[in-house]
Amino acid sequence: MRRRKVGVIVSDKPHKTVVVKVSHYIKHPLYKKYIRKSTKVYAHDEKNECKVGEKVVIESTRPLSKMKRWRVVRKMT
Repeated sequence: MRRRKVGVIVSDKPHKTVVVKVSHYIKHPLYKKYIRKSTKVYAHDEKNECKVGEKVVIESTRPLSKMKRWRVVRKMT
């Protein structure tokens, strides 16, 4: 099983690549408040069909370039 994550596209400028922002919640160890943290990952988009603001499912894959380790599986509606 490959790891899958859901995120929002923040950039589609590189050719066949999208930048996806993946958010998750963590609980602060002292104050017990939930904090939203996020990370940006580069994902491979073979057909260049994803646009900024769309929600996508990404899946881990072998290294495709220096920074790309994910690929777009499908768009969510």
